[in-house]
Amino acid sequence: MKKQPMNEVVDGRLAKVVVTTLLMACAVGCGSSSAQTAGDGGPTSATGGIRGAAGVGAAAGGGSGGGTGATVGTALAVNLRTANNYVILAESQVSTVPPAVITGNVGISPMAATFITGFSLIADSTNVFSTSAQVTGKVYAADDAVPTPSSLTTAIADMSLAFTDAAGRAPDVSELGSGSIGGMTLAPGVYKWGTNLLIPTDLTLNGGATGVWIFEIAQNLTLSNAVTVHLTGGALAKNVFWQVAGSVDLGTTSHLEGIVLCQTAITLRTGASIEGRLMAQTAVNLDSSTVTQPAP
Repeated sequence: MKKQPMNEVVDGRLAKVVVTTLLMACAVGCGSSSAQTAGDGGPTSATGGIRGAAGVGAAAGGGSGGGTGATVGTALAVNLRTANNYVILAESQVSTVPPAVITGNVGISPMAATFITGFSLIADSTNVFSTSAQVTGKVYAADDAVPTPSSLTTAIADMSLAFTDAAGRAPDVSELGSGSIGGMTLAPGVYKWGTNLLIPTDLTLNGGATGVWIFEIAQNLTLSNAVTVHLTGGALAKNVFWQVAGSVDLGTTSHLEGIVLCQTAITLRTGASIEGRLMAQTAVNLDSSTVTQPAP
């Protein structure tokens, strides 16, 4: 058997070493998902790489700048079931300081239509629903004619199920920005805070049409005056969920995107707006506000 010359063996081994080194360098430098696995200690970045937990805040801007969020989650959207038939759904009160501009149906249960104030409701001849010049849609209350009461009871139960579902999702990131996330750009994922959450400056949610964001907030959510939550990259409001155990306060002329699932009250200050849904286990209070149901 002919022996292979020593220089060919050495050159072959060197070539393998060089190729291996280049591949590893490319994987690290290019952020390839094949370079690391989720078990390496961090959520996936918006560009496909994986960052450690310490990189999340920095990549997201740390509350003082821009940048891309460091998590890409694979969460499924929260199923609203029949609650999805309403753009505003509350249990104790829906009030407005006119003029409000509401696109979609409004519902209240177990309280009666008298707890929907500021809308100048006009009962339909069937007594199944009412209308309002401020609402492009129908207004339902627990004292309307059948089948409205039972439909509302189901919707309220479905709203509660959706709240529990969102609250129980395992977080990709916890305590981001120590409860203040203004100026950040966040990729899809599940974010959790055991505190209040403040959005003092504009926030961007960047991801595709199938991306899902779930924000679990143990206390209150506050959107400061004139602050806007932006959706970019094809992100859809129907896939953004704000699960809030406390109250929600949207400041004057602020704008929020997504579905709000709130255990207490939701308040929109003068001129505030949302593309999404307002679902409160107590009251929804508007002040010359615009509420638009999300695109399907």
